[in-house]
Amino acid sequence: MELWSKLRNLDAYPKVNEDFYSRTLSGGLITILSSLAILLLFFSEIRLYLYSATESKLTVDTSRGERLHINFDVTFPALPCSLVAVDTMDVSGEQHYDIKHDIIKKRIDHLGNVIESRKDGVGAPKIERPLQKHGGRLDHNEVYCGSCYGSEESDDQCCNSCEEVRDAYRKKGWAFTNVELIDQCKREGFVQRLKDEQGEGCNIHGFVNVNKVAGNFHFAPGKSLEQSFNFLQDLLNLQPESYNISHKINKLSFGEEFPGVVNPLDGVEWTQDNSNGLTGMYQYFVKVVPTIYTDIRGRKIHSNQFSVTEHFREAIGYPRPPPGVYFFYEFSPIKVDFTEENTSLLHFLTNICAIVGGIFTVAGIVDSFVYHGHRAIKKKMELGKLG
Repeated sequence: MELWSKLRNLDAYPKVNEDFYSRTLSGGLITILSSLAILLLFFSEIRLYLYSATESKLTVDTSRGERLHINFDVTFPALPCSLVAVDTMDVSGEQHYDIKHDIIKKRIDHLGNVIESRKDGVGAPKIERPLQKHGGRLDHNEVYCGSCYGSEESDDQCCNSCEEVRDAYRKKGWAFTNVELIDQCKREGFVQRLKDEQGEGCNIHGFVNVNKVAGNFHFAPGKSLEQSFNFLQDLLNLQPESYNISHKINKLSFGEEFPGVVNPLDGVEWTQDNSNGLTGMYQYFVKVVPTIYTDIRGRKIHSNQFSVTEHFREAIGYPRPPPGVYFFYEFSPIKVDFTEENTSLLHFLTNICAIVGGIFTVAGIVDSFVYHGHRAIKKKMELGKLG
């Protein structure tokens, strides 16, 4: 019994008989307000506990020798697919012209409806029967080798398609003007296909794989000539001034997407002013910031964010800028690390206790101040009446 008596003396929360309680209107109002505040903060803490927060940190980017996927989806409403090529080049000297792999072109009409969708470089008709380059009968194991019409670099070079003849002409620096006389082009209906595409637009989407160094990629009418880096306007005898490079960027990203990423060029549209009859070079200057996103499970996503400015150069003066849409990019030396962090259960319970205890304590202080203040005023009023 003495033990229980000693424990009773340690009670930090002495009980008061209910007969001595005095309930007031102000106390009821304060109780309601404090209860609402507790509920509001309680649900706020539950939300913070269930949903992870993202912490950011800036570090120096020390990565070297990496490569990067640039994903794009761009629509040209007034340029047919046959006149648009995708090229890349960077400060390390790596250059790729008229890229065809991993790129899909969709022919679209003036309303934006898809006419045809195909992977670039795919779809040329196959040669169904063997032919010989110089005529005569073929030996048993001899295969077809099309003529390059004088543009071959060696006697063993073959041009089995219209595209290969055009590439051989470009490397020689020759104008591609005798299309009607080239068997490969006649067989593939090259000229008719170009005429059929006049007045159409083109949607190009896919990705290019580049070095993680400063460089550019661009969508340009005509094809690149590797030796001189110039563009040949060799299709349909179109002049550079007649190209309409109006475009809409449906999607542009550098690397893999991660939660919360904002790509500032998504949905951007630019329309060329045809009142002066001049085309030009539309330039986007992109600053790429390497980013690592670590989710709540510790999985890392290596990606990039970017900011952009833009400028249009009209094709006036000399030398005239080649018409097209150009993206010049460079990488920031600073890397951003995003890390998802979740509140621990112990931290959550601590915050709940702090909320409940803190509000009840403050509410008790306010109630005591109001109660004793009201009693003091009431007592003064009674003394005044007696006096």
